[in-house]
Amino acid sequence: MLHTAHPGGTVLAEDTNTRAWQIYGQRQLARNYNPPVPDRLGWTPWDGVGPGVEALGDVTGRRVLDIGSGAGHHAVHLAKAHGARVTGIELSPTQHRRAVSAHPDVDGVEFVEADVTEYLVGAEPFDAAYAIGTLAFIDPRRSLPALRDGLCPGAPLILSLLHTDLHGRGPSTEVAPREQMILLRDDPPLPTQM
Repeated sequence: MLHTAHPGGTVLAEDTNTRAWQIYGQRQLARNYNPPVPDRLGWTPWDGVGPGVEALGDVTGRRVLDIGSGAGHHAVHLAKAHGARVTGIELSPTQHRRAVSAHPDVDGVEFVEADVTEYLVGAEPFDAAYAIGTLAFIDPRRSLPALRDGLCPGAPLILSLLHTDLHGRGPSTEVAPREQMILLRDDPPLPTQM
């Protein structure tokens, strides 16, 4: 796991992130906010930027893993518009609750509350996997080997990651956490480690 120095000792970066996403989910639940199911799979916060579902190949009838599925809107889009069989995996109980409550009983979609690396150990390999802005919150030394083993040979793994540039330091070649903030209107920012 990624570790960060802390005046009182060592804090696991993933624990910081888990707490942040738990609070984020609580805030969104309190607002009763769920994003709409998109008309197109988007990989960024900006509409129309980047490729669509074609980056995953033909997903019709295929098992697809949505890593860090949050409120579940991308998983629902893939199932309804493209006939994929999607498993949305989410570590945060509040984010998982958002998905389950907003999208109960959607054909072709299953929402699972679990750590993706632990879940993949016993899962049948997936035909494709994607993470939209989420995989940077998990230590790549844990996540990437688990995904390699949890995907069928040759299966696409499509990642959309935000660049952590909160302090203007630019890209790094080190696998080390960097502070980033989750911003939510009218609430204090939530510190994370990406």
